[in-house]
Amino acid sequence: MMAKPESDYDVVIAGGGAGGVGAALGAAQSGARVLLVEKYGFLGGAATNAQVLAYCGFYQQGPEPIKVVGGVADLVLDELRNLGLDCAPFQSPTTLNWIILLEPEAVKLALDRVLAAQGVDVLLHTRVAAVTRTSDRIEAVTLAGMDGRTRVVAEAFVDATGDANLSLVAGIPCRTGDTNGNLQAISAPIRIAGRDRSQPIDREAIKAAFARYRRNGRWPSARDDGGIYTEVPNTGEMWWMMFDHPMPDLSSASFSTAERAAREAAHDYVALLRSDVPGFENAYLVQTGPQIGIRESRHPAARYELTGEDIATGRQRDDEVAKAAWPMEDHTVPGQPIYTPVGGTGCASIPLDALRAKGVDNLYFAGRTIGADPMAYASIRVMGTAFATGEAAGRAAAAPGQGMGAQQEWRKLG
Repeated sequence: MMAKPESDYDVVIAGGGAGGVGAALGAAQSGARVLLVEKYGFLGGAATNAQVLAYCGFYQQGPEPIKVVGGVADLVLDELRNLGLDCAPFQSPTTLNWIILLEPEAVKLALDRVLAAQGVDVLLHTRVAAVTRTSDRIEAVTLAGMDGRTRVVAEAFVDATGDANLSLVAGIPCRTGDTNGNLQAISAPIRIAGRDRSQPIDREAIKAAFARYRRNGRWPSARDDGGIYTEVPNTGEMWWMMFDHPMPDLSSASFSTAERAAREAAHDYVALLRSDVPGFENAYLVQTGPQIGIRESRHPAARYELTGEDIATGRQRDDEVAKAAWPMEDHTVPGQPIYTPVGGTGCASIPLDALRAKGVDNLYFAGRTIGADPMAYASIRVMGTAFATGEAAGRAAAAPGQGMGAQQEWRKLG
């Protein structure tokens, strides 16, 4: 009988967004040797690669901010404060949700520092290209990076890629979109500078300008409320989410079409502000991207699928490892989000089995990949919740005696 190869790491995590960072920190604090791999040259996920400059899900919806996500996420918030961000809860005037406003360069640096301080090895510009597995365990991953391909053996793995890339190459069955294969629309937030900040932003003027633009503009927005906008901390720039685009499928062709449309729309929209909205006469586009904001792609099979009813009733469970507090925000119709509040006390339990791969004992999910039906997914996909599910996945993956005993070990650690 061939001896089992010695492990290079206790836990390997694919994906460096909020879920992956949470998993890496949770596993490292549990004493594990941790490797985090990320395809970009920086960490942060949607906060840094798609201009989604808000941590959503840290607080419950309501007249006052009630914090439900702490743990290792607080290490990140503390470092962001050291870098000059306030990180205080901000109530969106359009949705009334409590969010934490971000600046992407601070997020990148904060995550680098926090992971280094916890002893996490990080490989950027690196993807999981292949998996070696038995019937019920992953033994190793093949990483593709700038120096070619490397085989890494580990005791446990966490898929925090958002798009379930690790699960896909591991042969885990995946659902695309909702039960009918429909995908939520992508978003394309942008940053704008040059605005006269002595003048308040005139939402009514923006709405009127877009009403005119829709008659013959190339990229009419489905949003009729002027969009969602805030000020980027420490910069004076305007952050603006006005463009959403349908995604018919997950093909590279569809993503390429959406990326080009988002860039074209961004330039049109800023030109429209300059010509039609007071205070924007000297405005200019600072940045799109680096990529569109992907709200949904694949859903790998988990041992438990969180349901819309779980969220709508605020279901509390004894086997909770994280909380979902963001309302179910459905973007099936581009530009016309539908919000359904969390019931009960304003948050719902997420059990460990929603973070465990079905049929593979040492694979865990974090962030957008956890088990959730279409309605529950509309709540759990946000970055605050991803930190919480990531930490839970990382701690469970680092626990000795995984498989059937992982949940009991997580409770001890929690």
